[in-house]
Amino acid sequence: MAIDIFTTLDWSEPPKEMGMPLQALWWLKKGELRVGPEWEKAHNIVQAMEGVPAFDWVHALMHWIEADMGNADYWYRRAGKRRATASVSAEWEHIAAALSEVTKH
Repeated sequence: MAIDIFTTLDWSEPPKEMGMPLQALWWLKKGELRVGPEWEKAHNIVQAMEGVPAFDWVHALMHWIEADMGNADYWYRRAGKRRATASVSAEWEHIAAALSEVTKH
């Protein structure tokens, strides 16, 4: 699992070689999985690629973070996914691991 790249959270921005869905996840983690400036940066990334499943999956998590479960469920459906865990932080780990595996191949 390539989540070790997220040890770069003390950087001012995500590594350039990181894929855009992972960059959105990076911003979410940098912002401690809360709504704030980092959440907004992540939201800009996912909104720009609306309709691409990986981005829609991260978008779903973002609306879970803001406790807008109806909107989160909408984005999970668009991504062809379901919530796989019981908490935002565990879901972040799940999505990050899955997207990291995809980018390795």
